[in-house]
Parts: sequence; C-alpha cells; structure tokens
Amino acid sequence: MNTYDQWSHPYPIDQRYGKRVAYFSMEFAIAQSLKIYSGGLGFLAGSHMRSAYELKQNLIGIGMLWKFGYYDQERNEDQTLRVHLQRKYYPFLRDSGITVKVTVNSHPVYVKALYLAPEIFNTAPIYLLTTDIPENDFLAQTITHRLYDGEHAARVAQSIVLGIGGAKLVEALGGADIYHMNEAHAMPMAFQLMEQLGDLDEVRNRVVLTTHTPELAGNQEHEIGFLRDMGYFNGLSHETVVHMTGMDGNIFSHTLAALRVARVSNAVSRLHGEVSNQMWGANPGICKIQAITNAQNRTFWQDPALRGALDEGNDAQLVERKKQMKDELFKVVADQTGKRFDRDTITVVWARRFAAYKRADLLIRDIYRFTELINRSDRPVQVIWAGKPFPTDHGAIEMFDKLVRISYKAPNFAVLTGYEIELSRLLKQGADVWLNTPRRPREASGTSGMTAAMNGAVNLSINDGWIPEFARHGENSFIIPIADPATSEYEQDEFDYQNLMRILEHEVVNRYYDDPQGWLEIAKQGMRDVVPAFDSNRMAHQYYEQLYNAEVDCIRS
Repeated sequence: MNTYDQWSHPYPIDQRYGKRVAYFSMEFAIAQSLKIYSGGLGFLAGSHMRSAYELKQNLIGIGMLWKFGYYDQERNEDQTLRVHLQRKYYPFLRDSGITVKVTVNSHPVYVKALYLAPEIFNTAPIYLLTTDIPENDFLAQTITHRLYDGEHAARVAQSIVLGIGGAKLVEALGGADIYHMNEAHAMPMAFQLMEQLGDLDEVRNRVVLTTHTPELAGNQEHEIGFLRDMGYFNGLSHETVVHMTGMDGNIFSHTLAALRVARVSNAVSRLHGEVSNQMWGANPGICKIQAITNAQNRTFWQDPALRGALDEGNDAQLVERKKQMKDELFKVVADQTGKRFDRDTITVVWARRFAAYKRADLLIRDIYRFTELINRSDRPVQVIWAGKPFPTDHGAIEMFDKLVRISYKAPNFAVLTGYEIELSRLLKQGADVWLNTPRRPREASGTSGMTAAMNGAVNLSINDGWIPEFARHGENSFIIPIADPATSEYEQDEFDYQNLMRILEHEVVNRYYDDPQGWLEIAKQGMRDVVPAFDSNRMAHQYYEQLYNAEVDCIRS
C-alpha cells in the first residue's frame, strides 16, 4: 500500500471542519494546465478546493480525468469557431494505487484513481478517475475521454464512473462522513451507498446536494429502463430504487432523485433558492432547498497589486495598475485579431458560456445603434466577447460566428477564442465594464461578475443570480431594471435591451469619461463589497456550518 491509499492531508485539520467530506464534481477548474472543466460549475468547484486548502478542511475532491478535456476552442481560416479535440497529458498527477470496478451496460469497467497532491495548485487533495487504462476495452476507455459527451449512453456511463466508482474509491480510502454531490451527475453514488449500508436513512445521513441551474439541460431525465440496462442503479431492485427516489414511472429525473436522497440541499444564490423551491417544492419527499450563494477564491483570482493599492488608499497606483492589466489583455486581442486597443478607452467585456438564455447578442440587437456606440469619436468604446458554446449547440456556435463576422473590420470590437481559466482571468482584470445579460431568473448565480469586481471591473448586469445580494446602482455597479416576467420573451428582450443601452450610453460611458474620480469610486466600492462576502472561503465555511455539521430538521411529505 502506498501513501495515497489513505485519507490524508498535508496540513493539520481545523477541528471546525473535522468531518470527512468527499466532494463529487464532473469538472474542476484548478489551473490552465489541467483542462478538465467547461465553465462555471468547474470554476466554482476549483475555488471550493482552494478554499478548503486555505481553511484546512478535512475534505477531498472526487472528479474525472478527461483525456480530451472539454474541447480546445480554435478558429477556422475565416476566424469562425472550430472545435478541436486533443489528447492531454499530466505528468504531475500520481498513481494512487487504487483501481475499482464498476459495471456499465453489463460489462466490467475498471476505474483507476490519479492523485492531485495539494502542493501542486494549493487545493484540497483531489482524486481524478480514468477508465483509459489497458485493463479496459476501447469502448470502456472512451468513457473518460470527453467531458459532457453528446451521446446519452456515454453521459450515463460517466455518471456511473463518477458516482459508483467514486464511492468505491472513497470506501478504499476509509470512507467519509459526508458525500457532497456538486450537481446530480454523481447520483449513482447513492445507490452504491445503499448497497453498503442497506438503509435509506443511513444513506441520507451522509448525502448532500448542491443544485446549480434551473435550465432543463442541467436537470437531465432518462427512461428508467435505459438507466437500468446501463447499470445506473448499481444492481439494486426496482422496489429499492422506487423506495429511495419515489419514482415509479417511465421517466427518471436525476435532480429530483438527488433531492429526495439528500439529507439537505442548497441552491447557489438567494434568488436561485426561491426559483428552486418553486421548481421542485411541489414534489413530495424533498426538504426545503437552502441558499448558499456561490463564491470565488480571492487568492487565485484577485490581482494582489491592485488590492494592495486599494488597501493603501493609493488611487494613482490603482489606476495605473488597472491600465497595466488592460495592456496585458490587449496583447491577446492584438495577437488573435490584429487589433490594437487603447488603455484609456472604456472597455466592455461579455465573457461566459455561450447559451441562448445568456443572450450574448443582446448588445447588438440593433446593429446600427451598436455601430454608433463603438464609432463615437468623443467617447470611444471598446467591446470584447469571449466564451465557449457547447460543441453541438449549433445555435450558440452560429451566434458566436455571427459576432466574429460583424467584428471583421471594426478596430475596437473583438471576439476571442481559447476561453479558459487564464483568458478568463485576463478578461476580468482588463475589463472596465463586465456585462451580464441573462434572461431573469435563469442565471442561478453567475460568478464571473464576482471575480471581475475583485479586479476593479464594474458590473453592468441584469438583476439576476448573485447580483441582487451585491449590487447598488451607481455605487458599486449598474443594474438593468427587472422586466415583467408575464410578458413574452421578445418583449422582455426588448425591455432589457432598451434599458441596457440607456444605462450604457448615458450613465456608464459618461461617468467613465466625464467623472473619472466618480468612476474610480464605483470600482473601488465594488472591490470592497465583493470581498469577503463573495470570497469562496465564506462559502466553504458555510458548507460545513449549514450542510455538513448542522442538525437537519426536515419533514419529508
């Protein structure tokens, strides 16, 4: 037995966080050199692991080692998006010496655990699972090739590996007090625990859930027969599965099942908590969903020189450092597009996952008005878009490519590719304005605005996700009024667009150029307000207080 066969941490555990917690997530955004994430869910999980390390928590991460990652975002010859899949190699990962077996579609599949030591990236210990080993046939090896594989059977197989394989790994490490599912992807873990413990109450005593999205794509459903054939239920009888999940029909809701199995669950902002309870609360057998607002790790995301200037009250140094960070971002703009942006020009950035409800194209709803905005000579505006569409979401890809085509000849309008953790950091550090345009209330949290605010970018946002807990219009951000949810999507989009442009043209741009000290005060206030309230150390502490250590008073109907 080598040293990685044991549950161990390289630091003394703070006894406030003494419970042994295994945190299951399909993706972790830890560093640019470990490409096993797609977006916000991974960024959240990565910040959580960093904060667990900083707070000396008795927690480990359980994830997947994606051989091809999500995908590499590249360009065709006309600069439109090209999806590229490339094998990744990570010599800094260590063989844990642990291999477990799961059953997928009646075939044995061997799952090896690789160990990411805490000292590599300053995280809690993380174990990454792979099926790409010689013990498996080629089909089994491909289970851990692509994050969020577009084929349904592959996605279910990935959940089996994460959930059942991960639970068996934790058992090999000596077991855990709490099994935390970051989304319902790891739901088969509960069926493995049921096999071990034989009692639903005992399973519930150990399982907690974080649900992240009201979007259908994030709350999958499958036919029960298909899942049974795939091995999703770990060989448990139909009666046992119904007893655990309350689902006896033809369709199995993964999120609803996870809510019913968990002792307690949480949404990722106060508003998302309201939405989640409205979505799921009418279903029998679940507890009220708590709200623990997402956060991001300040140590990783915030520029220390910028924060130092804020803390010292040195405005001149803060302004100069912000311009230096803009220069670093503009080097990427010049490299990718040949465009030379100006450090003294207000720079608006929209950067996040391309999905229809996030409305990346809201700013160009009236292309003539947008053209007038960026062509001003007295108060010029620079705009940058970046983000990854899902590789088979053709509508989102077309939206991305449409922006690219519009940007061809505009010297102050750029669309960037390679949207991963380092480009994300540069964009947040180099933005003056961080633009967020989801259809309310479909953005569960939207943490990118937090890390932007940490770096002196001013949020211009729909009042959704975490924003209602943070924003004060004209003091630390600019907020678009709430559209009437009873109106059509077209009417909501038009309402939001008109208010976005009014605020951008007459408040944001004018404040930046006509009152630079006033603009600086807004940016500084945002930096003060976002930390510590939206630093992930607060979130990781709350998870122990409200999910792991708390006595749960929950009556299931």
